[in-house]
Amino acid sequence: MKVVVVGCTHAGTSAVKSILKNEPGADVVVYERNDNVSFLSCGIALYVGGVVKNAQDLFYSNPEELTSLGATVHMEHNVTSIDTELKQVTAVNLKTNETTVTSYDKLVMTTGSWPIIPPITGIDAHNILLCKNYNQANQIIESAKDAKKIVVVGGGYIGIELVEAFVESGKDVTLIDGLDRILNKYLDKPFTDKLEQELVNQGVTLALGENVARFEADDDSNVKKVHTKSQSFDADMVILCVGFKPSTELLGDSVDKLPNGAIIVDEYMQTSHPDIFAAGDSAIVHYNPTKTDNYIPLATNAVRQGLLVGKNISKPTLAYRGTQGTSGLYLFGWKIGSTGLTIENAKAQGLNADMVYLEDNYRPEFMPTTEKVMMQLIFDKETKRILGGQLMSKYDITQSANTLSLAVQNNMTVEDLALSDFFFQPHFDRPWNYLNLLAQAAMD
Repeated sequence: MKVVVVGCTHAGTSAVKSILKNEPGADVVVYERNDNVSFLSCGIALYVGGVVKNAQDLFYSNPEELTSLGATVHMEHNVTSIDTELKQVTAVNLKTNETTVTSYDKLVMTTGSWPIIPPITGIDAHNILLCKNYNQANQIIESAKDAKKIVVVGGGYIGIELVEAFVESGKDVTLIDGLDRILNKYLDKPFTDKLEQELVNQGVTLALGENVARFEADDDSNVKKVHTKSQSFDADMVILCVGFKPSTELLGDSVDKLPNGAIIVDEYMQTSHPDIFAAGDSAIVHYNPTKTDNYIPLATNAVRQGLLVGKNISKPTLAYRGTQGTSGLYLFGWKIGSTGLTIENAKAQGLNADMVYLEDNYRPEFMPTTEKVMMQLIFDKETKRILGGQLMSKYDITQSANTLSLAVQNNMTVEDLALSDFFFQPHFDRPWNYLNLLAQAAMD
């Protein structure tokens, strides 16, 4: 069996390893347009901020490893077309401009995503940068050396983490977002209010509920101002972090897709074409809180789906368990974890949802120190099924987001969580764990 893998970041790397492990006789051919594989883009802010000193530490694999496992790896090769009838892939060597055509038995599309570039006047000015891959990370670091005023457009995880990195590097930072709250996909208002105040305390200028109208450049075509409808901000550098779109144009209409282009796959990562599989940012995920197919580009989803490609490339063997979009964030000492739906998103989707908010200490007051934990649980009013949860504290409670993720994935109810068996040890928690207390508050 000959398998061609197009794209090799998280899903592609995971898929290649899984195919070679589960199908030792497979002929696996990889095409990647960049000169590296497996770059952890979630670490860009740590790299920019100097927490990670060596960028090579943000790679967990390389072409040499994949070759040693048995793959034929073509780096810096751009796939220009795919003929799904003849089952052929055409690629161009970006170094030599040579074109090659390769046949396949099975095709794996792990082409990932690309930052959304909004059609804003002046966006072609120098020092308006994207934040996705290794080369862009290096470009940001180089440009930031001489930049005093930096504008970040987009208040999601990447944007917020970059804001922190630039503040700690002594930069004058402005954050612009078209929505009226930061991190609105992950956190409800009690949490974002506190984090927004933290950003202001750290000297960040917030322009929320503002869309960028145009960029203004100087005589050398370098960006110098960012204009919204009501305000203007000086800028030596701008980072665009307004979201991602799946890179799936190569397949045209030969497979079923969502309206945004994300490839629809079944629970075995197979597309509507039986010989084509897809995983990662180019594909949909099954979102357990709503039991629907959504587009959620996360590295965690990508590596799981890539593994499943290898398990199922010959025959359906291991089914996808879905995702809750579980995530964690560290921001100026705050540890934040979330999973599933916020109450705002649940109501926006027409769900009969309710929520409970609770603050409590993570361990007994008789201990020398303790910290408050802000918690929120979202659940179905009728069935009491848990739909999501959020936690935030100066103490590291983020692993509890993983516990809540399991609760959502396994259709647990408020009562199930309220009575779940968690250990008690005064160094770590109370006789009733704070998740028990949160669920008991929901019962009341």
